Amino acid sequence: MKYSMKWDLDSVFPGGSSSPQLKEKLALIREQLDELSALIKKWDTEKDSPAFKNLESILLVQEKLTKGLSQVFTFVEAVQSADVADKQAGAVFGQVFELSSAFSTLQTILTKKMVAIPDDIWNKIIELPAFKEIEFSLNETRTQGKELLSEAEEALINALSIDGFQGWSDHYDSLVATIEIPFEDSEGHIQRLSAGQAYNKMNTDPDAKVREQLFEKWEETWGNMAPLFSDTLNHLAGFRLADYKAHGVKDYLKRPLEYNRMKQETLDAMWKAVSDHKQPFVDYLKRKAQLLGKDKLSWQDTEAPVMIGDAEAKVYPYDEGADFIVENFRKFSEKMADFAQYAFDHSWIEAEDRGGKRPGGYCSELPESKESRIFMTYAQSPSEVSTLAHELGHAFHSHVMTDLPTLNQQYAMNVAETASTFAELIIADATVKEAASKEEKITLLDTKIQNALAMFLNIHARFLFETRFYAERQNGIVTDERLGELMEEAQKEAYQDSLSDYHPHFWASKLHFFIADVPFYNFPYTFGYLFSLGIYARSLEEGSSFEDDYIALLRDTASMSTEDLAMKHLNVDLTKPDFWEDGIAIMKNDVNTFMELTQEFIN
Repeated sequence: MKYSMKWDLDSVFPGGSSSPQLKEKLALIREQLDELSALIKKWDTEKDSPAFKNLESILLVQEKLTKGLSQVFTFVEAVQSADVADKQAGAVFGQVFELSSAFSTLQTILTKKMVAIPDDIWNKIIELPAFKEIEFSLNETRTQGKELLSEAEEALINALSIDGFQGWSDHYDSLVATIEIPFEDSEGHIQRLSAGQAYNKMNTDPDAKVREQLFEKWEETWGNMAPLFSDTLNHLAGFRLADYKAHGVKDYLKRPLEYNRMKQETLDAMWKAVSDHKQPFVDYLKRKAQLLGKDKLSWQDTEAPVMIGDAEAKVYPYDEGADFIVENFRKFSEKMADFAQYAFDHSWIEAEDRGGKRPGGYCSELPESKESRIFMTYAQSPSEVSTLAHELGHAFHSHVMTDLPTLNQQYAMNVAETASTFAELIIADATVKEAASKEEKITLLDTKIQNALAMFLNIHARFLFETRFYAERQNGIVTDERLGELMEEAQKEAYQDSLSDYHPHFWASKLHFFIADVPFYNFPYTFGYLFSLGIYARSLEEGSSFEDDYIALLRDTASMSTEDLAMKHLNVDLTKPDFWEDGIAIMKNDVNTFMELTQEFIN
């Protein structure tokens, strides 16, 4: 093979979870925490005036710690993702979380000192050369810091979160590691598939009987463990709600919106636009059912390939998929293409299809190395090529910001999904244009439209479920049976009852509901998708001049609100429906093309 399907972690810390260098790094972080603690405790804001050199020193050590903790977190997460049986990785994770908790406590102390500074003095501080560039982040920290409890209370919450937020999230990973889905192949042999392997096969296998068998076993397996997953979800959410209550936060969407630096009005405008324009996508599902010989699609059929006539499923071996991405990135941006090529050449990607890996995919940063690592299970389909491009988009986003102060690199999830989805759109469009026949074009267009379905229907269902779950969780434990009811109700509403059956245990099988540090890990995807559609349309209009404008937008993503970012770089108001409707209209065009091309193949 031209490119390795296993990532290089030894260049970060050789020796895996038992690496001596990793151990040394953790010891160094402890020393830096002691240093930061001493600097913060002796910081006297009055004596530090007017140059505030001590504050500058504090922020420099804070930056070192932010990078160091992120470096070790990414590494240990990578080791554990690639081998869920690595128990030592779990033990090291525990150390990392303890250090992160101590860091959070010190940041709380620092923030409270910043809050205590009179406004007139603060306004002078942020005009100083050392702080001007990070003004937005400093102001954001100070504003949100006004809601903090006492230092002792915040320290206690941070300490408890190790066995609260993070403990329950880790517990979910431990449970998923035990999941095995039985699958009987065509020769009658029973295979035991990991969750990741089963999910890929269930959604992409062209054989309807294979999909049906796997989905039945999938639902059964997650259902059997539903009480355990219910406990996990309830306690994770319960800890989060208790934290909110302690801070006087009554609206469980307040923190997710703050995290994404966006207004409620923006979120409402986005979902209203989606809800008002679902009919073409429902029509598409009906047409797809007809093409698959069904009255209505089953849940497991929504992502199934549409194969017409002699068309066969397009296959991209890993090397070909990688080269295809680089080639098509280059049509939009030389810098994107060169970056992707470097990532492939230097083994940044764990893509091998094997047992023992966690499901899903992600991109995570190594800020000290100025690199990224990408995790996925590659299955050679056009969809997997798009997923790989998606994660490379994340990595490129971080890459163009490496020279900025760390505080100006901490972009929110919604805009994080912009770069990734933009990269994905490039590849999805390219696969469609490469089609050798009408039948193949239909298959590839179907794959592309599936992304829109995920964003407008599936993720809308997740959002509906999660809002209703949190509303009920405020009043006590929500049983696994009730969770299933809420999930199915949300799916029926989001899909406008267009499917023959649904996935009531989706809540258990979806990692996103169990992520500790990001609540409501759903709507940012739809935001990023629609935001990137607008950017993609503009890139087609501007041609070669687009590259620099695009990179400029990415570099601003952590330095202003979402609404200000859109106004500055796109001249659009995100609180109005127009922008969102324009993005949806782009995908409507693909649906219309699909409907026209498939008309002759239905009775």
